[in-house]
Amino acid sequence: MTEGRTAAIVAEFAEQDAMVEALRAARRFGWRRMDAHAPFPVPDAAKLLGVHGASVAWIAIGAGLFGAVLAYATQWWLSVQVYPINVGGRPLHAWPAFLPATTIVAILWAAAGALVGMLALNRLPRLSHPVFAAPGFGRASEDRFFLCLFTGDPGLDAAEARHLLRPHKPLRISEVAE
Repeated sequence: MTEGRTAAIVAEFAEQDAMVEALRAARRFGWRRMDAHAPFPVPDAAKLLGVHGASVAWIAIGAGLFGAVLAYATQWWLSVQVYPINVGGRPLHAWPAFLPATTIVAILWAAAGALVGMLALNRLPRLSHPVFAAPGFGRASEDRFFLCLFTGDPGLDAAEARHLLRPHKPLRISEVAE
């Protein structure tokens, strides 16, 4: 046990099915603030936690459209309004010539929007988190599955979390301080 107020109870599992069952039990018991860590995607855990990736896609689409409009408007403004030059009899608003640059800029803005959106939605970069102090947590990227129950839910504390997790036979249950 660590010093200070308990931020979370972390259970370590050897198999994903055991972690998912513990996650289901925690959800039934009333836990809402929880997280799961695994070495590979676990769709059942993501579904139970309410995780979805659609937000990043919409951010990328919005950023891409904004970038495309900005690139096209800039080319139009420069070619038609600010610096009109008639080259070879082509019209000043030659939209086919504007499309390659517009496409490239839209792709760059979409990629940048997806990156920034993903970082913002995941609240990153966060260099420190209480769960990093859990014993053996480094194996979450190798071969272990961790379920973290945060103690901030009303009426739910560390003792109840331990009582809830014990029947699922985790390899280890540990407390982490804030």
